[in-house]
Amino acid sequence: MKFCRFGARGSEKPGVVDAQGVLRDLSAMVDRLTVAAIASLGDLDVESLPAAEGAPRYGVPVEGIGKIVAIGLNYEDHAIESNLPIPTEPVMFMKALSSLTGPNDEVMIPKDSTHTDWEVELGVVIGKTCRYVEEDDALAHVAGFTVANDVSERFNQKERGSQWSKGKGHDTFCPVGPWLVTPDEVADCQSLDMFLDVNGERMQTGNTRTMIFGVKQIISYVSRYITLYPGDLLITGTPPGVGEGKKPDKIFLKAGDTMRLGIAGLGEQQQNVVAWRHLGDEVLG
Repeated sequence: MKFCRFGARGSEKPGVVDAQGVLRDLSAMVDRLTVAAIASLGDLDVESLPAAEGAPRYGVPVEGIGKIVAIGLNYEDHAIESNLPIPTEPVMFMKALSSLTGPNDEVMIPKDSTHTDWEVELGVVIGKTCRYVEEDDALAHVAGFTVANDVSERFNQKERGSQWSKGKGHDTFCPVGPWLVTPDEVADCQSLDMFLDVNGERMQTGNTRTMIFGVKQIISYVSRYITLYPGDLLITGTPPGVGEGKKPDKIFLKAGDTMRLGIAGLGEQQQNVVAWRHLGDEVLG
């Protein structure tokens, strides 16, 4: 199934998208759409649920994300375009939870940024606690798959010491969704086409089959070092075509740009890029 959260920021309702693409309201069945709530639903008669009115905003598709673990340089061509060695083990870094935002919400250029970039990625939401999980058992620990945009400020990532999180954790830098797609609807997570356009021009085209480390390898590897809990989000790397890798001239995002990205069977996102503003107590996610 395709589970989601919809509505205004901070007051999203739980939802599910039926086979005809109709968004239906799950509020009468669960208060909050967590991995545990999804597991409790069992056989769901989706067609009997009320349709949502209008064309509401999508939020991050699941509540209870405790951490975001990201894998860098997981496509060989992307490592090459980044002028970095091809990894022999997965490159791990963290993105801040405060970077989470809905799939079609605005992406905000950080204050004084000149190197903001895009990265379409397969997101994996954990369904069962993972500690030292074997590769052969890893996919049994997945609650679902989603689309993520690992937005990155390259100068902060690479020129301010060795901590990538400085360029990865800015507000609005992790759009996720529109849906959490359960594994029964994903025949092979290692055979998914993916794309990203900027201002209508195709920048990234790829397929998850070309990952250096596949999803089951990533889950197993990460679980050696970090315990993964239900609801945690793994983002698994990006194919070539990022702005930093463009030749002869690099391309970076600016206010007024639009990104559109998607993964086959998992839906699409679209974000308008805006200038930095003071968010105050504004809720993201």
